[in-house]
Amino acid sequence: MGYFDSKKNVSEYIKMVEGYDGSKLINELRTNLKDGSTVLEIGMGPGVDLDILKKYYKVAGSDSSKIFVERYKKQHPDSDVFLLDATDIKIHRKFDCLYSNKVLIHLTKEDCLRSFKMQKKILNAGGILFHSFWHGDKVEEHQGLLFTYYTDYELMAMVKDDYDILKVQKYMEFEEDDSLYIVLKVK
Repeated sequence: MGYFDSKKNVSEYIKMVEGYDGSKLINELRTNLKDGSTVLEIGMGPGVDLDILKKYYKVAGSDSSKIFVERYKKQHPDSDVFLLDATDIKIHRKFDCLYSNKVLIHLTKEDCLRSFKMQKKILNAGGILFHSFWHGDKVEEHQGLLFTYYTDYELMAMVKDDYDILKVQKYMEFEEDDSLYIVLKVK
């Protein structure tokens, strides 16, 4: 059973992230992806970023937590959301962009690399990835939830064979340069 397969953990997470969203990241995404494009959010959680993305794009949301998906569907019955594992990305659809906000950090480095390889298969020609991470060089676990940190150089080395690197940028979530995002274009 995963961390987000518990209603208690989901409720605690929603309270913890209240007031935080990816609006700054989505504004940066908009400089790289035209409005109206198709976007899949990987790891939508409670759907805060998904709601922002919907303002600009044709969006589908996904999560590996049935609780998050069912909760969002109940609140937004006409939404395009479904269960999806971020590692193996088993879906028979294609998108112009795949987006995640600190979701791939919950994978091991090996699974994150596998995810990047699988993501390439569901991108349209010229499609882009936009993902954010905690910046650093450590792995932590809190209450059974994995947190894998990445340096910009480590991420670039992971993706250079499959993607053109459009941008890697550090930013501040809580402390200066504690986070980074990467924008990639499929080769």
